[in-house]
Amino acid sequence: MRKLSITHWIFIAMFAGIAFGVAFPAEAAQLTPISNIFLRLIKSIIAPLLFGTLVYGIAGGGHGKEMGRIGLKSIIYFEVVTTIALVVGLLAVNIVQPGVGMKIEATEKPAVAAAKMTFAGVLEHTFPTSIFDAMAKGEVLQIVVFVFLFGAACAAIGPKAKPVVEFAESLAEVMFKYTAYVMYLAPLGVFAAIAVTVGSKGFSVLFSLGKLVLTLYGALFVFVVFVLGPVAWLARIPLKRFFDYVKEPWLIAFSTATSEAALPRALENMEKFGVPKHIVAFVLPTGYSFNLDGTTLYLSLASVFVAQAAGVQMSIYEQILMMLTLMLTSKGVAGVPRASLVILAGTLASFNLPVEGVSVLLGVDALMDMVRTSVNVLGNCLATAVVAKWEGVEFEKS
Repeated sequence: MRKLSITHWIFIAMFAGIAFGVAFPAEAAQLTPISNIFLRLIKSIIAPLLFGTLVYGIAGGGHGKEMGRIGLKSIIYFEVVTTIALVVGLLAVNIVQPGVGMKIEATEKPAVAAAKMTFAGVLEHTFPTSIFDAMAKGEVLQIVVFVFLFGAACAAIGPKAKPVVEFAESLAEVMFKYTAYVMYLAPLGVFAAIAVTVGSKGFSVLFSLGKLVLTLYGALFVFVVFVLGPVAWLARIPLKRFFDYVKEPWLIAFSTATSEAALPRALENMEKFGVPKHIVAFVLPTGYSFNLDGTTLYLSLASVFVAQAAGVQMSIYEQILMMLTLMLTSKGVAGVPRASLVILAGTLASFNLPVEGVSVLLGVDALMDMVRTSVNVLGNCLATAVVAKWEGVEFEKS
């Protein structure tokens, strides 16, 4: 019998975790430490891996002059795709109207404080005061900014930076091997994470807010098939090979509801897929702040859902204005704990909608977080392939 791969074991672990959570909810809740240990190990990979791959990609390969062009292409792609995601979310919530018929109680206290984010705040948050502080807090975008400048400086001084560049290359290789070791624990970590979610939330929440959950899942399915699909076709990305390399990080993101958990494997797999190291090391981490397709779609859908549940009629103009606001505030979402709920609370407050709506969404947020996080990872993996193709890279067909 053919040996099962890590991907197959992760898939098996997901279903086993769901069954265990349903059958033994109390025991499943006790598995939180196992899930947390796996996520801690994954997070320990990110900072050194980004440092090694990006410094070597810029300085070691002589790609310093290309990075400005790659950065511009990436931002253009990110803005176009995330704007479409917002539009799809608005269309879905207006067609299905999942909030109509619900009533938000004014006495509910929001579990997440409202937070208003401005362009100046997002811009300022992008630049680190200390690289060690950014690494300790897992601020991916701040790490990318520092390492990008650091790598450019190494490329500028030439031979004198050779020891640093060689260290970065060795560090990247060591961290890929470290990732392989950690991934042996992935099935156990995934089993625990999914069991804890199902055991603590159960399936009862699906009945009270099932229409909203199904609307989100349906909208994201439409987005993947009718937006990301045509993008991949236009860019002539070999879909079967792409899926083979993306399915493992996608499953990790879905089962853990954490984009960071999928980042190390996504970086490695996209490089194996054929994306040059300097492109994947820049585009993929940057996309974690600027290309959150699943999250931006969810934010537009959830905002109007709360308005519907509160009985507030929003005009097309108000919804478009809200969409433009979300285009800005969603860019800082990656660096904020319980990010999407905080951004949602800030948006609701800005448009005089009841922030108590966040409390209503908390019951099913874990179920929605799984799918929107997995779409974030899928969209960012595709972004690296599209930008690479835009740079003239040809991928193998099979």
